[in-house]
Amino acid sequence: MDISIQYVKMPVSETLTEYTENKLQKLGKKYDWIINADIYFKIDKDPAKVDKICEIELSLPGPRIFASSKEKNFELAVKGTISDLEKQLKKRKATFHPY
Repeated sequence: MDISIQYVKMPVSETLTEYTENKLQKLGKKYDWIINADIYFKIDKDPAKVDKICEIELSLPGPRIFASSKEKNFELAVKGTISDLEKQLKKRKATFHPY
């Protein structure tokens, strides 16, 4: 699985990159038919301090899968987004037909 991480209008964080790659590698081992992952990190201007956004788009056979979450820090946003993606991947796996 190819992983592409982009930081939109914010500085690059090596620790966040490693954390995200580790989480996605685990997901890639479980669902080996994932081709590509595009990750976007953004900071929203929110007065409630829930302003860290993580968006992940997965390329796989069939339509792409997308999930996004907004939390108080990026680690929670990554965790929430990957949790949403896992739900979608389980549904997609159920539709596969063994031939």
